[in-house]
Amino acid sequence: MWISKQVKPVLPATDADVGLTTIAGDRVGVVTRGEVRDLPVYGPGGFVWMPESGANVLVIKGGPGGEEQCVAGMKQTDPPAGMLPGEICLLGPGGNSVFLRRDGSLELRGDSVDIWGRLTINGQPYRPCYC
Repeated sequence: MWISKQVKPVLPATDADVGLTTIAGDRVGVVTRGEVRDLPVYGPGGFVWMPESGANVLVIKGGPGGEEQCVAGMKQTDPPAGMLPGEICLLGPGGNSVFLRRDGSLELRGDSVDIWGRLTINGQPYRPCYC
């Protein structure tokens, strides 16, 4: 009886693992030590990302026994040449990118750039020249 008072309950541990996505989308399947499906995907505020099938992702495990899991991100690629601390580069498929530089400049790269809404240049509304 005195032994039961000496044994402390095991506290739930939080763990993380790298896995390979098997099902793409906003709720993914991931293989770590076994396959788990229907995991939610979390990311930084304002950033929407849906991992592709076959991506290496970070899986965070929590709760009793680690049964509550989510995909939190993936290993980033090498930063673009000349990227400085504090700068942000969003990379998309096919070489598309948005690069926010610390000097205030913005680089948009893609096969085409579609702008929806009002466009101003140096504070003045854009008016195309039909020359």
